[in-house]
Amino acid sequence: MKPESAENGGTATVALDTVGRDLRAPRAAGVAGLAFAALFVSSLLLLRSQPDAGSSSAEVASWYLHRGGTVAIVGLYLAPFAGIAFLWFIAVLRHRIGEREDQFFATVFIGSGLLFVAMLFAAGAAAGAPVIAVRFQDAPVPSPDIVVLSRGLAYTFLYVYGVRAAAVFMIVVSTIGLRTGTLPRWLVKVGYAIALVLLVSVSFFKLLVLLFPLWVAAISIVILATARAPDTTREPGGG
Repeated sequence: MKPESAENGGTATVALDTVGRDLRAPRAAGVAGLAFAALFVSSLLLLRSQPDAGSSSAEVASWYLHRGGTVAIVGLYLAPFAGIAFLWFIAVLRHRIGEREDQFFATVFIGSGLLFVAMLFAAGAAAGAPVIAVRFQDAPVPSPDIVVLSRGLAYTFLYVYGVRAAAVFMIVVSTIGLRTGTLPRWLVKVGYAIALVLLVSVSFFKLLVLLFPLWVAAISIVILATARAPDTTREPGGG
């Protein structure tokens, strides 16, 4: 008979292996991608509620001191969770298709994804800094000029730098998906088209950035629809 400690150790190893397979399963990438899309869009819409360039000093003060500021803070705190979900999406997606990619695509894949997350965090910080200063540091209500400057900085991080990093990420994922056959051709073509739009766009069209989370959601839905149980193709006694 095997010692009880050995049996317990074997059971623990099997449990850890099972958890590891679940975390790397295709459905994990799908759930992470959908979570990113929902959190990103929610954060963006809540942070966009800030006063615009035509607001008066009284309107700015009313917004910062009452409900508007609270809404923006909620959006600010959602942004990091969107970034975390996207990092998880990158990790699981790379496990799904990364074993057959070369070093060039692997480097650009990871680099562009991390740059997008960094620009997302920077944009959220720039947009939310005035609200945080007023609510938690007892700073005076900013003037309309400061609000416009803060929004301009956030838009620059997101629309000038962030969307370009997102476009590169889309190109790499679409190329890997095409070469490995892990993504349907129609989704690859859509990815290339959206990436081209994001790369050449020179405007701050507010809804443009939503193309990226929509694409991530489409990738996630396809992964979830085509996912299979990891052990269904194995023999009962197989390794």
